[in-house]
Order: sequence, then structure tokens, then C-alpha cells
Amino acid sequence: MNGILLNIVPTWAVEFYEDDAGCPVQDFLNALEPRKRAKVIAIIAVLEEQGPTLPFPYSSQIEGKLRELRTHYGQDQYRVLYYGAVDRTFVLLHAFVKRTKQTPAGDVKVAKERMNGSVTQKQKRRER
Repeated sequence: MNGILLNIVPTWAVEFYEDDAGCPVQDFLNALEPRKRAKVIAIIAVLEEQGPTLPFPYSSQIEGKLRELRTHYGQDQYRVLYYGAVDRTFVLLHAFVKRTKQTPAGDVKVAKERMNGSVTQKQKRRER
């Protein structure tokens, strides 16, 4: 077949969860040293580029729609908890340095609460 081969990649947006207290993932990133911040931002960019096909070990499911982005710098393991919304947007909910084998239940709880709030906000916006 002669012709033009198009590489059409579906695009996904990334947004940071915000509430009245601010933007927790952005605050986490701002507190990191520049090289560590660059490493976490790089994996966020890969998520935006590859969308839901981003494989393990870069992304893994936590519970239901809740997923984690995974990266490291030296001995530090960084996690960004997120979910994919119906509007082709990944919402970054919570970020932390992982210091244990299991993802801490407290971090999962925070992310799930934020995800529920985000889903509600998005539904209200669609209803307008």
C-alpha cells in the first residue's frame, strides 16, 4: 500500500487536583530539589503522552480507578496517585515519597477522598 502513514496519538490532559487549601501535588513538586522535581515531572509528561496504556512499572492500579505513577531518584521512591476522568483528563490527586513496601493506607485514603471530590466537581460542571 502506497500512501501516507499517520501516527495519530490520542491526547490526554493532566490537571492538578485543587481544593480550598490549594494544590497538593503542585506543593509537593515545589518542595522537591530541582533534579528530583524534574524526574517526577518527566513521568507525568509520559503519562500525558501515553495515556492509559502507560505500563508497569511506570503506572499501576491501586484500587478501582485509582492508580499510581511510579518513579525514583536515587533511593527515594516517588508516587503520584491519580485517576482518569471521563473527559480524557488525568487528575493528579496526591504525591508522596514511598518509604514502605506497601502504599500507605493513609495516602490511599487521602487520594480516594480527593478523587470523590473531583468526580463530584466534574459532574456539577457538566450539568451546567
